[in-house]
Amino acid sequence: MSMPNAAGSAALSGVIPPVCTPLTPDYQVDVASFVRLLDHLLDGGVDGLFVLGSSSEAAYLTDAQRRVVLETVVGHVAGQVPVLAGVIDMTTPRVLEHVRAAVAAGVSGVVATAPFYTRTHPAEIRLHFRTIAAQGGLPVYAYDLPVSVHTKLGAGLLLELAAEGVLAGVKDSSGDDGGMRAVIMGREAPFSVLTGSEVTVDSALWMGADGVVPGLGNVDPHGYVELYRCASRGDWEAARAEQERLVRLFEIVKVGGTRMGGSSSGLGAFKAALHLRGVIDCPITALPQIPLNHDEIGRIGKLLATAGLL
Repeated sequence: MSMPNAAGSAALSGVIPPVCTPLTPDYQVDVASFVRLLDHLLDGGVDGLFVLGSSSEAAYLTDAQRRVVLETVVGHVAGQVPVLAGVIDMTTPRVLEHVRAAVAAGVSGVVATAPFYTRTHPAEIRLHFRTIAAQGGLPVYAYDLPVSVHTKLGAGLLLELAAEGVLAGVKDSSGDDGGMRAVIMGREAPFSVLTGSEVTVDSALWMGADGVVPGLGNVDPHGYVELYRCASRGDWEAARAEQERLVRLFEIVKVGGTRMGGSSSGLGAFKAALHLRGVIDCPITALPQIPLNHDEIGRIGKLLATAGLL
């Protein structure tokens, strides 16, 4: 599902999962498993795919591994749905190198955070996004991820860049529903607002968000597509029921508990679930993430079974 936007292309709506990157036991991209995962998502009825984001372990992948992901997804999907590529890096010159690789691969749009590691000013963040848009020639989606980049993209900045045609949309993973609502209410040019929260999708859609980018959508794409369809036809009771089933399933991300970081626990859970569902060969996560143990994977299996997925 799509609509025109100020960037002159199709702004996404619907369910756009941030695709996991399956790895082999020696930490290389498992292309065969990756292709099966892409088919699993397409069979689930998703509206687009987002590679090289947080759920893709983009922060852990080498540039060569990023290129393998890009070439595989664009070649395999072959235009069936739009493909967005994360071009996430610390500063504009580094991001532009990723933009060139993404453009060469043939993606539909790029996704960038504010600069990080460096301490930036809103004027520098504006210049960052304007430069990406000018040099890439593709729709640019801002990724609002303050937990990782330590900068919140305010509604004023997003709406200003949307009005300029610099930004085609935002993936809002800030957890600030009030800020997201301000963007939804303030947009004048078409601008795609996508929530990154797995557990409040029904309320975001009710507010007027255009779609969702759910990491848990790797595990259960059909569930998020059903949730979106219920909301689209105004059946909010059915949407809430499906959302609550997915909230219970989302407990898999906590199974790692305090034994590891949130990234290790969450991404490990998604991969363990995909492995248990027969989609990917190996649930390993990139170094230095701590792997889930046998007991933890067993607990994830029980949650999958409760959700009707095993």
